[in-house]
Amino acid sequence: MAETKTKVVVLVDVQNIYYTTRQAYQRHFDYNKFWSLATRDRDVVAAFAYAIDRGDAKQQQFQNILRAIGFEVKLKPFIQRADGSAKGDWDVGITIDALEYARRAEVIVLASGDGDFDLLATAITQDKGVPVEVYGVPQFTAASLIKSATRYVPIERDLLLP
Repeated sequence: MAETKTKVVVLVDVQNIYYTTRQAYQRHFDYNKFWSLATRDRDVVAAFAYAIDRGDAKQQQFQNILRAIGFEVKLKPFIQRADGSAKGDWDVGITIDALEYARRAEVIVLASGDGDFDLLATAITQDKGVPVEVYGVPQFTAASLIKSATRYVPIERDLLLP
């Protein structure tokens, strides 16, 4: 009889991971190592990387790398406001997908340190009975998100590119 694997949904807040790993370590996140760790002995139901599209060649190359790993890349246009600030937030999109896919998953993996997701993690674990694993840079991951996660995996040097 074939062994059934745990069904996993992987959600990555690309902007959050990019900026927090760069600020904490001056290095880039190793998406291949993360994929290996998050999906080991698991059946991937869905995997989304949420990013902002500036349309430049280097960014498109990065998006193609994510696709090759196994992610579906979801893009939002980069919006530059008149005051010079920028907008590019995927919080609502990540939340909608997490709630939708929680019905088909046995575990949700969320890579983000954004404290706005603490309510989402609580809702998925308590209301849907699905564990939530959070990957985030320790000094930039909201304490409330760590507390609401079923399991917290710190992004440290072993999950970074050399």
